[in-house]
Amino acid sequence: MKNNNFLEWITDEEISSKDLSVAVLRLDKIHPIVSGNKYYKLKYYLEEAINAEKETAVTFGGYYSNHIHATAFACREKGLKSVAFIRGIEPKVINDTLKDCISFGMELKFIPSDEFENIQKNIIFNPPENMMVIPMGGYGKPGMKGAAEILSFDVANQFNYILAASGTGTMAAGLLHSLHSDQQLIIISAVKNNFSIGEEIINLDDVLHQKKNQLAIHFDYHCGGYGRSNQLLIESMNKFYSQHNIPTDFVYTGKVLLGFYDQLKNDYFKRGSKVLIIHSGGIQGNRSLEKGMLNF
Repeated sequence: MKNNNFLEWITDEEISSKDLSVAVLRLDKIHPIVSGNKYYKLKYYLEEAINAEKETAVTFGGYYSNHIHATAFACREKGLKSVAFIRGIEPKVINDTLKDCISFGMELKFIPSDEFENIQKNIIFNPPENMMVIPMGGYGKPGMKGAAEILSFDVANQFNYILAASGTGTMAAGLLHSLHSDQQLIIISAVKNNFSIGEEIINLDDVLHQKKNQLAIHFDYHCGGYGRSNQLLIESMNKFYSQHNIPTDFVYTGKVLLGFYDQLKNDYFKRGSKVLIIHSGGIQGNRSLEKGMLNF
């Protein structure tokens, strides 16, 4: 797939005042359900499952997980059964994300938060024989391998800075793996106080240790934590849509843009540089916001 087709160049008064060339990589346009980075992170897990003649894929996530949502649909498309362990007790009202997962044929198992990590580790290290285990967020070498393909398009090496969000760090590891020596990867953590994410990214592959100086991680734009939002974030998302007609999600890409414009204001980027912002999809998650909060 040629990602050149999903590249949109944008400009506005703030961008032009800093003499930057900025593009958004619209991975949200790849697929109506398995959109964004999920398309890449699941690719080799599912390929391996089919080649190994596994019957079922099992994975992990929270109530609003885009990863769970994408996995459920992708497994149905590939003829695989799917099971997801959900962090937290079963809610009285099932949200739209989980309703979709059930409609796609996924079996949901709700696990109390204090038991979730132990159960996840036990299944990952002792996988059932007929199941392909996909760690949360696709974290692992297959997920990284797929994410590395995000930058496999003609003009990717022309950008000085690559900006993206991070949850588990899987996409970040893939992007870092693909970087040329003169490029910098800027990661906006969508998780509060996730200060171990740098090590988790670097530790996915030995070659990444040689590139750690090309990685910068910012922890100030989580807006209250993973899956949280605030007025500043919502206003930023609405402003961006009004200016560029590009919808974003409040879990990931909205926070990347919040960080980008703040760093832009503080002269983080060298004048004359080219900046690539990765739109990692997940717009379906906006359904959990109150109606009328977003202008798209």
